[in-house]
Amino acid sequence: MIGNSIIKLNKVNIFQQKHLVLSNVDLHIDKGDFVWLIGQTGSGKSSLLKLLYGDLSPANGTGHACGYELDRLTTREIPFLRRKLGIVFQDFQLLTDRSVEENLQFVMRATGWTDKKLIAERALDVLEKVGLRSKLKKMPHELSGGEQQRVVIARALVNDPEIILADEPTGNLDPDTSEEIVLLLKQISSQMGTAVVIATHDYHIIRTFPSRIIKCENGKVLEDVQIA
Repeated sequence: MIGNSIIKLNKVNIFQQKHLVLSNVDLHIDKGDFVWLIGQTGSGKSSLLKLLYGDLSPANGTGHACGYELDRLTTREIPFLRRKLGIVFQDFQLLTDRSVEENLQFVMRATGWTDKKLIAERALDVLEKVGLRSKLKKMPHELSGGEQQRVVIARALVNDPEIILADEPTGNLDPDTSEEIVLLLKQISSQMGTAVVIATHDYHIIRTFPSRIIKCENGKVLEDVQIA
């Protein structure tokens, strides 16, 4: 890996099927960076995130994420890349028939954890980090939307990722809860050195927590833009 660089794209084209979504993309994200990713619906934000977690391949150019070469990524390597990434979605995607603890354990077993004692300890540890240790045995439907999103963030943290990719993580939350979730992600970034990229339409929350901004617009990715 190059210095502190976790993500580095150089002259990358990103296609969805045969449609060119983003062209000639240059991008760098370093350890501990906190980055907003903005752009209108259909501008390529989700496609860019999919490239970073190995769901899309670059059509040309070079790129690396967490030590893996995206332009040479094999199917076998994708699960290993994703262990170094935490992914947070808008719609939570929790298993509704399992408790908070069981949701975390499911992900850990799926990513290679085998020791029951270590699994239990890690589940408690990440729930402590997101302020939900007391909710260990609760079912998802017993939690508020903000609490469910905290569980999702805890799930994203189980493998101690180098970067968290969050796609509209506050899209289903009220403004106060949205601020709590972003504050939590900022704390994770600053205290743990985890890079965080948040795709959002919410300019209010960007102004509340000013930081570096990347914008998808007209098929391009613009680094370090300013908003009014």
